[in-house]
Amino acid sequence: MQEKREESASTTKKSTARSQGLYKAIWRWHFYAGLMFTPFLLILAVTGGMYLFKPQIEEKLYHDFYHVQAQSQSVSPSAQVQAVKEKYPDADVLTYKPSDLSTRSSEVGISLKDHTYTMFVNPHNGHIIGKVDDSSRLMNQIEEFHGELMAGTAGDRIVELAACWAIVLIVTGAFLWWPRKKDKIKGVLIPRFSKGKNVLIRDLHAVPAFWISAGMLFLVLTGLPWSGLWGNAFQQVATNAGVGYPPSIWVGSAPTSTVQTKDVADVPWGAETLEVPSSTASQYTKVSLDDIVTIAREQHMHDGYTISIPQDAQGVYTLSVFSPRAQGVYTLSVFSPRAQDEATIHLDQYTGAVLADYRYDNYGFMGKLIALGITLHKGTQFGFINQLMGLIICIGIAGIAISGSLLWWKRKPAKNMGAPKVPEGSAMRIVTCIIVVFGILFPLVGLSLVIVWLLDFFVIKRIPALKRFLNA
Repeated sequence: MQEKREESASTTKKSTARSQGLYKAIWRWHFYAGLMFTPFLLILAVTGGMYLFKPQIEEKLYHDFYHVQAQSQSVSPSAQVQAVKEKYPDADVLTYKPSDLSTRSSEVGISLKDHTYTMFVNPHNGHIIGKVDDSSRLMNQIEEFHGELMAGTAGDRIVELAACWAIVLIVTGAFLWWPRKKDKIKGVLIPRFSKGKNVLIRDLHAVPAFWISAGMLFLVLTGLPWSGLWGNAFQQVATNAGVGYPPSIWVGSAPTSTVQTKDVADVPWGAETLEVPSSTASQYTKVSLDDIVTIAREQHMHDGYTISIPQDAQGVYTLSVFSPRAQGVYTLSVFSPRAQDEATIHLDQYTGAVLADYRYDNYGFMGKLIALGITLHKGTQFGFINQLMGLIICIGIAGIAISGSLLWWKRKPAKNMGAPKVPEGSAMRIVTCIIVVFGILFPLVGLSLVIVWLLDFFVIKRIPALKRFLNA
């Protein structure tokens, strides 16, 4: 009996040691991932929270450009574009966005001296109200900072890396949060306010992180399809797997063009890899912009659509409508396009014939899922309620990033980083295998892991002071 009790105690001790080792290993990964990527998550939270309210902000900034006095008469779209051409004869006209209300201006997009501008035109008399440099628009700059830190491809990769590691933080954080005592509520579901400052800071990090973890994971996963590396690969896989656009969207044979729709127009995610057909009936006179607007109305394009104008003899008119690109106050009005209202139509510039008609109902399962995710991510699917929910999540992300930094700073010893020591045995191997799986699913995570392991083997372990500092 004594031997059985000793054997049972030994087994319990080993099990407890394994459990503690696993906890420390996961804590270590969570610690360093948080330390490295907290600044970027804070940037994403702040810029994302601001961008949610793009319609209201731009309504304030460009109110005088957006609004006109309602009148009974109006001038044709081609006359509006002609007014812009007369004022800027060297400009190339890229897009036209019709007015969708009698009190709303039309928008003409032009390219002039390597810059793109939005011209606001009064549709009742053709007068140019104002001009805005697209690169200087506040919300465009915030969007660029949010998506690529205003650093081009390098910034895009950093943001993608931070987003992927955010998933690791969520998973490891959920493990650390999981209550060891089943009846425990304080410190798990509600913060402990009477246990001292250090305990409170810990709870203000862990408890809100639990409550917003699902929303945070949703924002990360719905943001990744826009990323340059993972997003492009995912889009290609979705298309090749048959959950992209179907052949039925083509009127006639599908084109053999290598030009994709995203290269000629801003379109919904599901239509970005759609091949662009060519206008071949050049023996005909080109249809006017007025005709294109009429066709758009006949095709029941949702209000707020944009017409991309062909730039060469084989180009097509591309009509697109989707809420992430909708501008102005109407984004949240009854005219607001939802994911279900998305449409991309290619028209022959000589005959006005519909060459392709691609709508939400044509999307595969994954295309519909991504479209809904994008509109929810940007706060446009359900209007103000959607914006408010997104803002709460963004505030929560910023809060847990700040509280996590404070928690580390309060607990940090004077002579090292304060990370748990690398545990011995199987615990670290288990966690390493889990992280490797993340590295396979998200290539940039895998690349960063290789860099970390190379640094650890060739640098950290060979410099005693650095090894002690990092508790390696």
